[in-house]
Amino acid sequence: MTVSELYGELRPRAFAIAYRMLGSVSEAEDVVQEAFLRTHQTLQRDEQIASPRAYIATLVTRLAIDQLRSARARRERYVGEWLPEPLVTGPTPAEHAETADSLSLAFLVLLENLSPQQRAAFLLREVFDYPYPEVAEIIGTDVDSARHLVARARTHLRDRRPRYHASRRQREELARSFFAAAGQGDLRALEALLAQDVALHGDGGGKVPALGRPVNGRERVARTMVAGMSALARFGVRLQPIEVNGGPGAMAFDAQDRLVGVFGLGIVDGRIQTIHSIVNPDKLRHLGEVSDLGLRARAGMRPGRDA
Repeated sequence: MTVSELYGELRPRAFAIAYRMLGSVSEAEDVVQEAFLRTHQTLQRDEQIASPRAYIATLVTRLAIDQLRSARARRERYVGEWLPEPLVTGPTPAEHAETADSLSLAFLVLLENLSPQQRAAFLLREVFDYPYPEVAEIIGTDVDSARHLVARARTHLRDRRPRYHASRRQREELARSFFAAAGQGDLRALEALLAQDVALHGDGGGKVPALGRPVNGRERVARTMVAGMSALARFGVRLQPIEVNGGPGAMAFDAQDRLVGVFGLGIVDGRIQTIHSIVNPDKLRHLGEVSDLGLRARAGMRPGRDA
């Protein structure tokens, strides 16, 4: 099998691992490209690869661990709250529902609490269902250590990992009602859609106006969303419903059809539990042309006004 054929067959799994490891589309793409480049070089040397699937998974995971170690230092200096780069997804077959859950923005944020090796071991075992001997081989440790890494990760994530049971239609209807109520300034209708402990997160990376810290609680989140939607409307911004990281959401476009930001919603027990607003231009470029609206708004703001 040629490298091109291997790429077509194995790239989806390779990207799935890398993206969940890094929370970045651009960094995941770089890791996948490097893994296949190394595979190509190995084959050119006429070296045998017993299992291309295991070989690529090993390269991707180890490269992602190295990348994550350097990225963690950068994220400690990040301005405001760090959120993953959004991934626009499509309808997910039922048999991949568990894997789709692991794409959620809320879940990827939780993974930030794990060490790079814990994150790798947990994802390989709990999301991609690799047996412990393969997990150990991929991350370069023994089986007992791999079990310990997964157990530690489970402890960190216990009772916090989001589980979404609503049907696709229910999620879409709830999202549609949410954005309509926020856009119309209907606080009562909006609050009825939110969980009591709902949390609103924003990521502007210090480059465009965004929340400096999470907003928690039904009333505060509702008021913040109404104010934010009102501001977007004054600038002629429109919303387009999409699926973000396996869940309902929307892309915000300016009058020139350039991307302003992405909203992702997490729904639990028929209520919106989390709202993620990603407006950092660097995290949107993989989705298309990015608006300069946020940059212009920031330039026009007085010191201390950046939320």
